[in-house]
Amino acid sequence: MLMPKLKNLKQLIFSVKMKKRKKERNNHLLQGSNDLFIGLIVILCRKRHRVFSFISAVSGCLLLLLFAFSVLTPPPTATNNFLSHRFSAVRKTQVEESNLDKVFKVPASGGNLGRDLWSSSQSKFYYGCSNASKSFQSADMKTHPNRYLMIATSGGLNQQRTGIIDSVVVAYILNATLIIPKLDQHSYWKDTSDFAEIFNVDLFISSLERDVEMIKELPRNVGKAWVPRSMRVPRKCNLKCYQTLVLPVLNNRHVVELTKFDYRLSNRLETDLQKLRCRVNYHALRFTDPILEMGKLLIERMRMKAKHFIALHLRFEPDMLAFSGCYYGGGEKERGELGAIRKRWETLHVRNPEKVRRHGRCPLTPEEIGLMLRALGFGSDVHIYVASGEVYGGEETLAPLKALFPNFHSKETIATKEELAPFSAFSGRLAALDYIVCDESDVFVTNNNGNMARILAGRRRYFGHRSTIRPNAKKLYKLFLDRNNMTWDEFASKVRTYQIGFMGEPKEVKPGRGEFHENPDSCICEAKSLKSSQDQTPKDYENSKGRKDGVEVSYEQEQSAEEDHDWTDINYLDTGGLFKELPNAYSSVLIKHGQPEVEAFFSDQNEG
Repeated sequence: MLMPKLKNLKQLIFSVKMKKRKKERNNHLLQGSNDLFIGLIVILCRKRHRVFSFISAVSGCLLLLLFAFSVLTPPPTATNNFLSHRFSAVRKTQVEESNLDKVFKVPASGGNLGRDLWSSSQSKFYYGCSNASKSFQSADMKTHPNRYLMIATSGGLNQQRTGIIDSVVVAYILNATLIIPKLDQHSYWKDTSDFAEIFNVDLFISSLERDVEMIKELPRNVGKAWVPRSMRVPRKCNLKCYQTLVLPVLNNRHVVELTKFDYRLSNRLETDLQKLRCRVNYHALRFTDPILEMGKLLIERMRMKAKHFIALHLRFEPDMLAFSGCYYGGGEKERGELGAIRKRWETLHVRNPEKVRRHGRCPLTPEEIGLMLRALGFGSDVHIYVASGEVYGGEETLAPLKALFPNFHSKETIATKEELAPFSAFSGRLAALDYIVCDESDVFVTNNNGNMARILAGRRRYFGHRSTIRPNAKKLYKLFLDRNNMTWDEFASKVRTYQIGFMGEPKEVKPGRGEFHENPDSCICEAKSLKSSQDQTPKDYENSKGRKDGVEVSYEQEQSAEEDHDWTDINYLDTGGLFKELPNAYSSVLIKHGQPEVEAFFSDQNEG
């Protein structure tokens, strides 16, 4: 018993000694660490100047590296002004593989938007109504003998068309016999065509015989020729204006010739006079049979290519761009070329290109039109007929649009030279062919706000409420500039939002807004059924087959009435002056032979 206890005691004493030694060892290590730490502190204190210098050197190197990286690295995206060196940044646009930015990839398809791209579901509720009221006096009751009105139109085909339409209304206002208007044969294009070579003159006279008396030539006055008094009335002259300025001269001289007659009648007239405008424009003014037949052939060939097609009225001629004052990123070369053209007109003042673009007064480029159409849902398989004159930049400018829409056609590509030969020497007749195809297209698109765009917008409202796309240039301008900073889906969504009210839907434009030829609201009625609209609409003499007589009232555009004028309607270039500038009824309205009015140059004759 004693031996085991002694053994346990020895083990206990040994364990206590070992713990004591371990504790002493730890104390020595701790003391050594403390001594080392204190030593390091002492060393650092003694060498602090060298340490701080080392840290400063390292920090300086890092800052230099960061600065060099920021300078040498290019920005994530380049936001060029419109096209960066005359479209160079956009000419390489490829379907599916856009080079603009990795996130901005233009799809080949238009996507499934859940709506019909080619028509409006509301069109059946609107129709054209231009019949005269019971109170409207007929020509045989109101026309005065020995009172003749002559008209000299101005500009290209569609600008002259507005003058022809309004001349009938002015003759009615003055109770005068209208001599068939003279077409402009002295403007830039030198088209020698007369009225009967472009329009069906016999149908024109017979269709309106109840409204206005018309004859082809001025008769002789008891064996002697009449001597017309030439006058030029102000722009937007209303009923009182004509009764004050023209009627006294007409009573005195019996024959008056109104020159430069385009947009010389007010937009705001009583309803019966507006309906007379519509009867002239939409029913009496028809092209000659050769022009209609060739136009019909062009339409048939487009229909052979596709069930539906778009007609694009593309105004991008050098002269028109020079006049507009717009800039498209072509650098000094573009400024020099367009600036030289601009010097032809001494009365043009210098414009701020950025301001002009911001106000939506610059035509969209071909590529911008293509991007807009793709965003609206039109895929690369869609066929496009392009009505255009000489495009600034030629094929290089058109390349992005053709890449987006390879099925690209014009009258020159779908007809032979032999077929176009009877028309090719006459710009007005070529423009008439484009007019017919654009009128009959499923969707009409324009990049501008010129005469043809306005005339066709109104016509397509009157007949069937057909889709007419006008770019909301004010809103799209900023979007095109910023497109590299967003995805395609974001871009397309914004385009569709901005285009609400610019797609040819019913009641887009408030009654009385814009040019009457663009928004003929007095001639548009609302029907409870499609049948009632067909029963009440007069026969369409120009295209009576295969057409529904329905109509729209357009959408409110963001451009004000003052901003609605385009390059062809510049009052300050009109040598006739404004109405408020006339000191009396005669002195300032007499014709002046001087510098030609510049707006005539920028009408739509270039379309051919």
